[in-house]
Amino acid sequence: MFLEIFFWSTVGTSAPGCLLSGKKCVFEYKYYQKGDIIIGGVFTVNTDLRELVNRDGTPGPELMLCTYIDLTQYKNLLAFTFAVDEINRDPDLLPDITLGYHAYDSCGSAQKAIKDVIQILSGTEWEIPNYSCPGRGNIAGFIGDRQSLTTLPMAQILSVYGYPQISYGTSDPQLSDRVSYPYFFRTLQDEQTRYEGILIFLEHFDWNWVGIITSGDERGERELSELSRVITRSGICIEFIITMSDFFANDLKDFAIIKKARSQVVPKARCNDYCPPGSRKAPGRGYRTCCYRCVPCSEGEVSNKIDSDICQKCPDNECPDQKKIKCVPKNYEFLSYKEDIMALVFSVLSVTFSLMTIFVLGIFIYFRDTPIVRANNRNLSFILLVSLMLSFLCVFLFVGRPVDITCRLRQTAFGVLFSLAVSTLLAKTIMVCIAFKATKPGSFWRKWFGIKVSNSVVLICSFVQILINSIWLSISPPFNELDMHTSPVKIIVQCNEGSVIAFYCVLGYMGLLAAVSFIIAFLARTLPDSFNEAKYITFSMLVFCSVWIAMIPAYLSTKGKNMVAVEIFAILASSAGILGCIFFPKCYILLMKPEMNTKTHLLEIKSKHTVNLTFLVKGSQP
Repeated sequence: MFLEIFFWSTVGTSAPGCLLSGKKCVFEYKYYQKGDIIIGGVFTVNTDLRELVNRDGTPGPELMLCTYIDLTQYKNLLAFTFAVDEINRDPDLLPDITLGYHAYDSCGSAQKAIKDVIQILSGTEWEIPNYSCPGRGNIAGFIGDRQSLTTLPMAQILSVYGYPQISYGTSDPQLSDRVSYPYFFRTLQDEQTRYEGILIFLEHFDWNWVGIITSGDERGERELSELSRVITRSGICIEFIITMSDFFANDLKDFAIIKKARSQVVPKARCNDYCPPGSRKAPGRGYRTCCYRCVPCSEGEVSNKIDSDICQKCPDNECPDQKKIKCVPKNYEFLSYKEDIMALVFSVLSVTFSLMTIFVLGIFIYFRDTPIVRANNRNLSFILLVSLMLSFLCVFLFVGRPVDITCRLRQTAFGVLFSLAVSTLLAKTIMVCIAFKATKPGSFWRKWFGIKVSNSVVLICSFVQILINSIWLSISPPFNELDMHTSPVKIIVQCNEGSVIAFYCVLGYMGLLAAVSFIIAFLARTLPDSFNEAKYITFSMLVFCSVWIAMIPAYLSTKGKNMVAVEIFAILASSAGILGCIFFPKCYILLMKPEMNTKTHLLEIKSKHTVNLTFLVKGSQP
């Protein structure tokens, strides 16, 4: 490209051959030393090339003048000449050979650098392409220049002629192309490596909000484009870009921008604080990609480093600590004797009610031959008391860490025992109704009155529940399982019912027995109350049904140990309701009102209600 721009034919000159036309400099800015081998050099000592004008401002002679000497760059030229002299002084380095040099000051001009190279190659005071003056030393190569503006056109020319070139300052990435510039070398890395170094520097200090000041020439634009691409690719934002075409001519506007930005970012060069461990970065609400928000890690996730992009999910058996920095093992949850006061309360209540039931059973056994006990079918009373006592004790199957055997026993034992208790109440209610219907002469119900009927009701109703539980255990029995997903901070140790249908069949059958007992007892509640248990059974079934109807939604809406606690409460409350409603009134008479527990007192009731009580008292016992 530069060859096309700056080379053309010139006619009418006294110099031989083809000349490179252009304005001449006032001074040659030439540095020359003879030698057997010549090293060419192009150095930027003066930094500006100006055209001379007349005093009145009109164009002057076509002469150029280099201005603004750069002492730092002048040292590079002195180092070059000094190195050549040192080599010549040492006889061991180049014996019998004198090293010379032919160098020019490019003055920071690409056009002058091209002229300098051609003049060094031609060996004359004229810039003659493809010509080399005889009688002088061979050119070994070229040193220079410092900047890409002058070095790049030099490399284009020297690559054509096959002369090696070593640059001591340029880092233009174009010159890394070994196909286009096979003879070009440099003493520092290319710009791409420099950009990567700048990126490493910014990342080391964790800066993500920067400003760029660049020159206004083609090189500055190229460097700006490449540097911006490298740093923005890594999430670093550019707050401002200032182009310095003439550093001394710029006004204070650019410096005001720098000062404003500097006051905001020093010393961190960040537009927001770091995200601490336990949080992650989220896109900011502004337009800058480097500005972000810090949001806490989601439930079940942790982050243990600053400015984490994502939070890591904990394993199923672990959960985040309070600060969400690390995962810690989850606690196991079940109704424990050691950790839960509820377990202790339920255990005390279970034992207390069991002892009360045993006490009532002892009273009934002691007074088993008295009219009150005999009139209410004492065998059924004994069965009911035993089933209630065992119902209270089955609470212990629900307390403690579940295992497979307790999971299988807890629901089946509870279902069978409660069905036995409710079946006994149903048999009692049926016997009361039959007893009063059988008192009429020639009644059809006389042949149904007896112990066989009551025992049959208990056996049949209980057997159905046993059959349901047997099918349940044989097909899909309950088992112990660990629920790791319901709670984010604990593992629930629970019993899986195996078959939900079977579980609700057990509850449904119990509810059916209770409903039938309640209806029959309610219909028989108006019979004489000296020996009639119907109204007490009505109250007990009302308590039983109320407890379990309230229990179902509470049971379904809770998890873990609270769900177990709801079921235990329902067992204790319903069992205590039956015990209190059925047996406490009788115990009061047996212990506190013995005069009411006589045959004479029952016969007095007979005259008031015109009922044959003697038949009932004698006929209801085995």
